[in-house]
Amino acid sequence: MFGHKEWKKGCGGSSSAVYGLGFVGAAVYYLQHAHGFQGFVLAILKAVVWPALLLYKVLTMLKM
Repeated sequence: MFGHKEWKKGCGGSSSAVYGLGFVGAAVYYLQHAHGFQGFVLAILKAVVWPALLLYKVLTMLKM
């Protein structure tokens, strides 16, 4: 019914928005605690990878 291109256009809209909001929230949080240029760079990197860090912590707590 729908071609591959039409299906692909509608994918990822809501998940991208949730990740984007999570990124902004994490960036604000980490930047509040950052000191100096190195802290700023580290805060941005943490904000980018926060979902992976969260999943790692959850799986560690669940002993998986």
